[in-house]
This record gives sequence, C-alpha cells and structure tokens, in this order.
Amino acid sequence: MLKLEVMNSEISRPVSRSPSPTFSPLYRQIKDFMIKSLEAGEWRPGDAIPSEAELAGRFNVSQGTVRKAIDEMAAENLLVRRQGKGTFVATHNDPRSYYRFLRLVPDDGDQAHSTSEPLTCDWLEASPEVARVLGIQAGDPVVVMERLLRFGSEPVVLDYIYLVGELFQGLTLERLKASDRSLYSMFESDYGVRMIRAEERLRAVAADAHSASLLGVEDGAALLLVERTTFTYGNKPVEWRRGLYCTRRHHYLNELG
Repeated sequence: MLKLEVMNSEISRPVSRSPSPTFSPLYRQIKDFMIKSLEAGEWRPGDAIPSEAELAGRFNVSQGTVRKAIDEMAAENLLVRRQGKGTFVATHNDPRSYYRFLRLVPDDGDQAHSTSEPLTCDWLEASPEVARVLGIQAGDPVVVMERLLRFGSEPVVLDYIYLVGELFQGLTLERLKASDRSLYSMFESDYGVRMIRAEERLRAVAADAHSASLLGVEDGAALLLVERTTFTYGNKPVEWRRGLYCTRRHHYLNELG
C-alpha cells in the first residue's frame, strides 16, 4: 500500500517557514500519484476509480484533499464525474470528447458529421525538426500519416501527422482504413496511448497544388495552418500534427475562461 511520506497540516504541524521553490501543495502530490497510476495502467480509460474515502485511506490524507485533487483532474479532462455513479477515467470513446481537440465550427452553426479518410501511412526516419518536437533522436522511427477530414461531403482539413514510432507498432494504412473510430479513440484502445493535452500554433498560409487539389480550393488560396503537439501522461509528446484548414464555410473557435 502506498503511503505519502510528507509533513503536512493533516499529519502534523511543522514549524512555519518560507515555502521553498520546489514546494508542492499536498493535493497536488496526491494528483501526481494518481496520474502515475493512470500512466501505469492501474485504472484504464473508462474505468471507475476508487472512492474518495478509499483513496484517502490509501494516501493517509483527508477526503477533502483527495477531492481537491480529483476536481483538478476533472477540470483537465483526466477524470469524469458522473452523478450518482462515481468518478471514471476519461476516454476518447466517449462521444462528448470527440470535438475536444477539433475546434473547427461551421459558420451556420450546423455541425455536420465528420469523417476521416486516411490517404497515406508510412514508416520513416525522424528528421531533425520532427525529432525535436517529439523529443526523440533524429533517425528514430516515426509514423507519418496524411489524412483528409470531411464535414458531410466537403473536404475541410488536410492533416499531416507524425507519431512516435515505438508507441504505434503495426500501424498501417489498411488498419487505419478498416477502423470506424476517431484516431484518438483508436490510439487509446489499440495502442494504450491516451492523448491528454495539446499545444497549438496557428498562422495563415497559401495552398500549394497538392493541398488545393484535395481541399477543392484554388492554388494559392488562403488556408489556416494549425500545428498541434499532443502529449500523453508524464507530459510526453507523442504526436505532431500539421493541419491545413479550409475556412470558406468554417471558422476556428476557442473558448477562453
């Protein structure tokens, strides 16, 4: 049984002192232990986690401290509270999470169903740029995918996706085409890789001949380039995605606050 070996107000009252630069509140320490349990696979996506009382006993802290840790993890979409049922590990299989990482919205507000069309899937050696973003060595194996995302029948996003190869052994174009799930749901279920958070950078670019042909726009038309680095547990980058967004009938929406 894991016990938390720290001095805190729930266990004792140490002499007051100025906080050190490495000080971490107790609930944050509990949160870190719980994230390690998620990363180790103790609780799988969709599983119910132990009750607050059970976790409080496990870590030798109060339920209030556990509750605060769980609240923060729920706010970060690591856990999901379900009224009357308990707290569960968040999963990409939940339809409510489908558009968490896709911020493109139709101008008319009518969200059409999106479909993913994989175009290519190759195993290559990481270039210095890809290696830098993914935190691997140049020359390490990476999966490089090209896929088209349609809203209804309209092509809207052309993605170039780079994945850390060692995490996605056996991924092929045939396997991608045979799946009827979202990419992140497939990565979670088939490879045990859950996408936790992402960082994005946006800028305007001009369509080249290839992207213009696939997106049905003129060569040189304005597109929105969304560069996304996606992280799994432990703040480990596992995906770099460069998406070309056609915004003739869609816009990028990000809610702040």
